[in-house]
Amino acid sequence: MKQILVIDDEDDIREIAKVSLQTLKQWQVLTAGSGDEGVAIAAEAQPDAILLDVLMPGVDGLMTLEHLKSTPATQFIPVIMLTATGGIVSEQRYAELGAQAIINKPFDPGLLGDQIALVLHWDHE
Repeated sequence: MKQILVIDDEDDIREIAKVSLQTLKQWQVLTAGSGDEGVAIAAEAQPDAILLDVLMPGVDGLMTLEHLKSTPATQFIPVIMLTATGGIVSEQRYAELGAQAIINKPFDPGLLGDQIALVLHWDHE
């Protein structure tokens, strides 16, 4: 069973993603409300992938991504960015920092699991 960590400062986004992925994909979903909390959970739980919000107060998604990719315990966990503020420049920057993909907000809860599986090539497992 796949385990996903959702890091987002918005309670409703975390809950929608969690319910969607648990119901439609039967994945185990962990959640964190901040970048620092997410990094700690990722290091301990070693999830199969991380959904990471870009815009968060304090430690934002970019800083969190940099921390995840520079920490030996979490550097190989695939990270997918969640953003409401897309753009070519930011997409290139996230890719340079090691993000696997970007999913735009608002996302479709019915398609979220399929989008993650497609990006991470989990559809063949």
